[in-house]
Amino acid sequence: MVRSHIAERVRRIKPSPSTAAADRANNLRREGKSIVSLVVGEPDFDTPSHIRAAAMAAMEKGATRYTLMAGTVELRKAIAAKLARENRLQYGLNEIIVTSGAKSAIYNAFAVTLEPGDEVIIPAPYWVSYPDMVIAVEGKPVTIPCPEEAGFKLTPSQLAAAITRQTRWLLINSPSNPTGAAYTEAEYRALGEVLLAHPHVMVMLDDIYEHIRFDGKMTPHLLNAVPALRERVLVINGVSKTYAMTGWRIGYAAGPADIVEAMNTMLSQSSGNCCSISQAAAAEALNGDQSFVTESRAVYKQRRDAVLAWINAIPGLSCIPPTGAFYLYVNCGGLIGRTTPSSERLVDDGDVVMYLLDSVGVAVVAGAAYGLSPYFRLSTATSLDILEDGCRRIAKAVAALT
Repeated sequence: MVRSHIAERVRRIKPSPSTAAADRANNLRREGKSIVSLVVGEPDFDTPSHIRAAAMAAMEKGATRYTLMAGTVELRKAIAAKLARENRLQYGLNEIIVTSGAKSAIYNAFAVTLEPGDEVIIPAPYWVSYPDMVIAVEGKPVTIPCPEEAGFKLTPSQLAAAITRQTRWLLINSPSNPTGAAYTEAEYRALGEVLLAHPHVMVMLDDIYEHIRFDGKMTPHLLNAVPALRERVLVINGVSKTYAMTGWRIGYAAGPADIVEAMNTMLSQSSGNCCSISQAAAAEALNGDQSFVTESRAVYKQRRDAVLAWINAIPGLSCIPPTGAFYLYVNCGGLIGRTTPSSERLVDDGDVVMYLLDSVGVAVVAGAAYGLSPYFRLSTATSLDILEDGCRRIAKAVAALT
């Protein structure tokens, strides 16, 4: 049998751990086992009706053909208006590009800017895909552990120590997946002071969870704190989390025109333009009634508060309140070293996660996948009934340890 030749750069990356965990849970469910999956970061709400109506209207009027590679003018105008209205940022249409999800924007920005060996600073815990996207384009991820005691956030001294002549990007996700940590304007200003001293370093801001925060405040923006960085910042966002539009696959990037132009060229020779119907729906999401954003955020907060109380009542587990997003990053250090009913010792958070799945049918993702142990990520993007069942099962599993 002749083996296909798979490029070395692809063999260096690994499948998404969160996707793998979801697949394992689904396989067990198909085998007839009772599984509570708290893995996937996907809103359980339907896309709001006015957004779905805009998609249907687009189809009826024949908007089913290729669009401009960078995205329809209508959608890019909606993105520019959103950035001005909510973030006090001004971008021209030539500085905005629409992509097939925010992940595509991040990957393609790396693809058009990184030379082999260029470094990307990634605070840990991080979204699982960040380091592998860097590796896939022959860059070097430089992960910086940001402990719970620091609120899971990068400090100026850590940033200054990590920057080298090879540093190309700093990547910040706020509010964060997996911790829900969010930078304040003062914290952005302090990081900005370091960045101003290193003009060769670009900043990528993954703002996908900006509307899902629980302190009643607008999410601060680095460019409001340090406007002088404007030509060095690429803003990444999309409609998936805010508007429950994960399957519509619309993200975008806004930033320096030369990077946007290069991304336009790269995408024109690879994936092509985004779905025309999805773009019409996304424009309505950004321009239309925003009541869903407020209503869903209130539900996410209710879920966060309930699960925090349930988890923190379990001996050996603890979790600090996340500022935003819909995850809990649960400290399971108190379970390491304990023994399961089958006499197996829990050595790390991977063992804890497998024990929860095998013993009580609860699927979560090990902290090692996010670059900081011993933790596991639990998604609260599901109903309170499911969350309560999951936490009850976790408590039962923990109680059985010796």
